[in-house]
Amino acid sequence: MNHVTEPPTPDNHLELMDTQEEEVAEDGGGDGGGDGGGGGGGVISEGGEEEQMNGDAQEVSSSTTQHDTEMDEDDARSEAKFQFRVKDFSKLKDTMLSPPCYVRNLPWKIMVMPRTSQSQDRQPQRSLGFFLQCNGESESTSWSCNAVADLRLLSVRDGEPPFTRKIQHLFYSKENDWGFSHFMPWNDVLDPEKGYIKDDTITLEVWVSADAPHGVSWDSKKHTGYVGLKNQGATCYMNSLLQVLYFTSQLRMAVYKMPTESDDSTKSVALALQRVFHELQTSDKPVGTKKLTKSFGWETLDSFMQHDAQEFLRVLLDKLETKMKGTCVEGVIPRLFEGKTVSYFKCKHVDYTSSRTETFYDIQLNIKGKKNILESFKDYISVETLEGDNKYDAGEHGLQEADKGVIFQSFPPVLHLHLMRFQYDPITDSNVKINDRYEFPEKLNMDQFLQKPESTPATYVLHAVLVHSGDNHGGHYVVFINPKGDGRWCKFDDDVVSRCSKQEAIDHNFGGHEDDLNLTVKHCTNAYMLVYIRESCLKTVLQEVTEEDIPQELIDRLQEEKRVEMIRRKERNEAHLYMSVQVVLEDAFSGHQGNDLYDPDKVNYRTFRVKKSATLQEFLEQVAESLKYPVEQIRPWPLNLRTNQTNRPTLLDLETELHKPLSEISDNSNPWTVFMETVPPDSGLKALTAFDKDSDVLLFFKYYDPRHKRLHYCGHHYMHISFNVPEELVPLLNERAGLPLSTELALFEEIKPNLVERLADLDRPLEKVLDELMDGDIIVFQRDDLLDDPSLELPSCRDYFRDLFFRVEVTFCDKTVPTDPGFTMELSQRMNYDQMARAVAHRLDTDPYLLQFFKSQSYRDGPGNPVRCTYEGTLKDMLVCMKPRHPKKIYYQQLSIKINELENKRQFKCMWLGERMKEEQELVLYPNKNGTVADLLHEARKQVTLSENGSGKLRLVDISSYKIASTPQESMSLDALSTAGTRSYRIEEIPLEDLHVAEDEMLIQVAHFHKEIFSTFGIPFLFKVKQGELFSHVRDRIQKKLDVPDKEFEKYRFAIVVMGRPTFITDDEVVNLQEFKPHPNQTSLPAKPWLGLEHVNKAPKRSRYNYLEKPIKIYN
Repeated sequence: MNHVTEPPTPDNHLELMDTQEEEVAEDGGGDGGGDGGGGGGGVISEGGEEEQMNGDAQEVSSSTTQHDTEMDEDDARSEAKFQFRVKDFSKLKDTMLSPPCYVRNLPWKIMVMPRTSQSQDRQPQRSLGFFLQCNGESESTSWSCNAVADLRLLSVRDGEPPFTRKIQHLFYSKENDWGFSHFMPWNDVLDPEKGYIKDDTITLEVWVSADAPHGVSWDSKKHTGYVGLKNQGATCYMNSLLQVLYFTSQLRMAVYKMPTESDDSTKSVALALQRVFHELQTSDKPVGTKKLTKSFGWETLDSFMQHDAQEFLRVLLDKLETKMKGTCVEGVIPRLFEGKTVSYFKCKHVDYTSSRTETFYDIQLNIKGKKNILESFKDYISVETLEGDNKYDAGEHGLQEADKGVIFQSFPPVLHLHLMRFQYDPITDSNVKINDRYEFPEKLNMDQFLQKPESTPATYVLHAVLVHSGDNHGGHYVVFINPKGDGRWCKFDDDVVSRCSKQEAIDHNFGGHEDDLNLTVKHCTNAYMLVYIRESCLKTVLQEVTEEDIPQELIDRLQEEKRVEMIRRKERNEAHLYMSVQVVLEDAFSGHQGNDLYDPDKVNYRTFRVKKSATLQEFLEQVAESLKYPVEQIRPWPLNLRTNQTNRPTLLDLETELHKPLSEISDNSNPWTVFMETVPPDSGLKALTAFDKDSDVLLFFKYYDPRHKRLHYCGHHYMHISFNVPEELVPLLNERAGLPLSTELALFEEIKPNLVERLADLDRPLEKVLDELMDGDIIVFQRDDLLDDPSLELPSCRDYFRDLFFRVEVTFCDKTVPTDPGFTMELSQRMNYDQMARAVAHRLDTDPYLLQFFKSQSYRDGPGNPVRCTYEGTLKDMLVCMKPRHPKKIYYQQLSIKINELENKRQFKCMWLGERMKEEQELVLYPNKNGTVADLLHEARKQVTLSENGSGKLRLVDISSYKIASTPQESMSLDALSTAGTRSYRIEEIPLEDLHVAEDEMLIQVAHFHKEIFSTFGIPFLFKVKQGELFSHVRDRIQKKLDVPDKEFEKYRFAIVVMGRPTFITDDEVVNLQEFKPHPNQTSLPAKPWLGLEHVNKAPKRSRYNYLEKPIKIYN
């Protein structure tokens, strides 16, 4: 139970409500105290029915608008009023529940109980506890229902008002009741003078108005005829707008007729919108929008971010308008939404008027300080007088006093009005929401705002109210729509659609603050967008769209999509009944240069989806049919992982296993991998050779060619375990390798990676030559005479496999290209730095000394520390931080100087300022590590172009926050230069006039700022001034240096800034060099005074978007 602990006050002011720990017991016992079954008690039977002891309940019909009266006796109604009469009230000891009254298909009950608490003087005080319970017997935890209610204690005197308290609450499983622990003092209830009790009986009444519930079985189609849209996370703003566009029937008809036959079903916005509209029209369940947002090119994150609704609507309509061009529905969007305004300037004293006609698809209305729409429109067309410094430039008439304004030339059939609830607050530097009350009518006449009357009256009917609950940082969006324009409203709250009253749709969304007790108007819940439809166009815009209006080709395509989806869904649902069998054929072994018979990551399997209950016989028949072989010409050999981590074929006893289910044979492996042996195509055999499991063994052969360092697959063979190797095996191998039959061979067994053993004593039978002889063993052979050839890099296959073991694929990415996919090379982990550098340089066709390498970071994808060219470790050491199963990466950059020289230098980034002082260019310099500023300037001279008649001398300027901090001397060590915070450095050519500074002259620092001293911007510079020089002269010289037009420079103001305080100066003042010297009383490092140029910053402003708030884009 949820309650307040304070005793009630005599007036009807609302008290705060919180949560009570105790729950109502099944036997009706509450926390009212006492162990008797007092006269006012009530119990709930096991079947869930209320067993009335002394309480009577009665229901009173709800008071709703006329068109909602048919819902009164319907369990799905939105509101109801019901009563509960409690007899023998003075004897009430336990919690008592009324019979249920159904609203929105949920049971609502009055809960009453005696409550005791300590008063301020610590005396026990007894009160009447009065609560409203919703869905109290449900075991579900997913439901919720928002409601407002009046809890009333009725007076027994005729004409006397009841004692009333209001609540507003989101009911859900953990808070399924809400009300007051101390609705009224117990003695006040019992006092006959108060007039609430008669014959020891009181009557409690509840009026409740509830939204459609979430998380329960609510049939929107049944109750309203419409369905909602599922929310993907934060797409309720989009759902509201999609419903508005859907119910703009003329637009829906045009969307259906857009040609999308050849569109990609995953990327076409038009097709995705057709799909959503068609499902909204035909489906009985809420419609998903994932395919639509996917067609926008949005990633999952975009669906969990609330975007600006107006921006989304504009972008979507623009996308549709572009798609409609050149089709039968071209121009529908402008015809529906486009209106025109005329912006004008009218001079007061000369006969001159300038005007420009502009189009609009929506109108933004200022609501701050406005009571209603009419006031906002009057503000929109209000006339501004341009006078004084703000006169209008009337061309040949010069600057003139003028009226500036805007007037509407035409209004569209569908009028989208965006109420500017969200506005920028300069104090908090963020957007804030305005929750002020703002009224809008059901019918709106706009004739007074037109330049001249149109052919039909500009009378509009309210069609939709889009509502936002919450603040600027988030919240929830719903939309109230009047689908047929007949005043029958529905509320669309994502997947839940419900009927609602006109008052709920309009009056309750005016907004306003909680200064009154009208809880039906929630704080922070108000309209932010309105859709009006011109009365004369109502029938056309809201025309009925039937199935016949949808092109048959579109219906067929969408039905086919659904059919395919149902098949896929069925496959997913039945996936647990099936298994995948990966079949690999012998041709996959050819060309493999590694361990085992093939590379599992690169092989192309033939995959079969087979029922787990299918027998091996049935599976073989399926494979035989697919491979076009008779069943007797194929034999399966399952590939199993041995204990030494090799993957080899093993025997499957067909006599015993043929009729067993695959799940049993495969030990429930999924996928199950099988080598399928087939009759060689040119052998002429009708069936595979018989295999004796007791005396035969399946062997595979590889020939190693040390001259080319390559392996050649030489097939497989059934061999009897008593075979003589020199007489029977060696000739077979020579024949397979294309060698003379008498060639002496060295034979090795491939046991596991980096372990290959030579077979000795070949005169013995095969089972003696090979230890632990097993099916799937691999014999590698090579010419014996090449085994110790010193001219070969890897003379034996043992050397080859050892090299293979250390081989690794490394991707080299260019550090200077952020998304460079790089190139991949197979290298040995035993390589040193020089060997790796030479290999990469050969690939890039450059000098290895002009490459610098960087290790990859362990915690994120990107370059880490550079690798010195004297690095003594191996490539394996460079890759030590890489995560398992992740691509192994090393970053590189190409250099202009050799790496061994670079490592004795330091990188220094700075800017170069050209002669015109308009453009800065980044320089990356490499002075010696222990160098000075002079060395840095010497390096810069190699990269920059000096002016023809300049001084030829350079200087370094230290800049902090767009102001010059100092000009470091050429003798200063580079280690002394700080690069912390907002500090940066600039190199520039010293102007000729600055080379020699006389005693009565000084180089002062000049910087730009706007309004505030800390709002510096632009390029600061040094400027020479002379003692006693007029500031008017200084001003002219600065204008010439900056090349600023006269009209613009007139607005510049000059100030001397000392210790962060500006002193503005006039042209008739003279320069006093003393004012530009550091203050002698400063104890800290002296900051020189500087000359400030105060003017508007015309550079593009940085967007105010939060780092998570990206502008809306529909990419496809």
